[in-house]
Amino acid sequence: MMQTLQEILSRLCSLDRDVLAIAWLSLRVSLTAVGIGLVLGIPLGACVAVARFPGRGAVVGLLNAFMGLPPVLVGLALYLVLSRSGPLGPLGLLFTPGAMIAAQATLATPLVAALTQQVVADARVHLGEQLRSLGLSAPRQAGAMIYDVRFSLVTAALAAFGRAISEIGAVLVVGGNIDGYTRTMTTAISLETQKGDLSLALALGLVLIGLVLVVNVAVALLRRHAARVYG
Repeated sequence: MMQTLQEILSRLCSLDRDVLAIAWLSLRVSLTAVGIGLVLGIPLGACVAVARFPGRGAVVGLLNAFMGLPPVLVGLALYLVLSRSGPLGPLGLLFTPGAMIAAQATLATPLVAALTQQVVADARVHLGEQLRSLGLSAPRQAGAMIYDVRFSLVTAALAAFGRAISEIGAVLVVGGNIDGYTRTMTTAISLETQKGDLSLALALGLVLIGLVLVVNVAVALLRRHAARVYG
């Protein structure tokens, strides 16, 4: 244990190139996927919250159910779509960071949409009558509600980031865990543990925890500052 601990500290203190490369790829892929999830999920969730249409309850139920999409199933579905015989095969995205971003975005989008729907629906209890009295259409109501609850939606963004950065099943299927190209922290931790390189696996695990903590603290500080400045 002491030898393993020394190796972990050595890798972290020396800024091991493998650790940094894997951490950077994981962060880049996850942040891009979360950005896509926010762009797609926030408007979708807000529109579902303010609109009234037949089957709305079923749509809300689907959004909530999709929050728990099995990552391996998502990876398998994307693998079939991106494989050479699939409809998007000519794009050559399989076993690339782009495929990993697509997988994480597919998992993050329904999570963001479901959380946004709940936040907007709760806020609409107090502001719904006022918005309806202005004669706003559903999309404009959704836009107004998004702006009103913008600071609360930070929680959805953090939840999506946590879901993306810790994902292993889908990115392993569509990324292939190729050394130096599609190997993320989670897939590397799994691989190195199987190989017996516990020092590298634990070093990556500490970096992963550190990145999640840094992102959460940074977002919390930005949210507090924005709330104080803009109200």
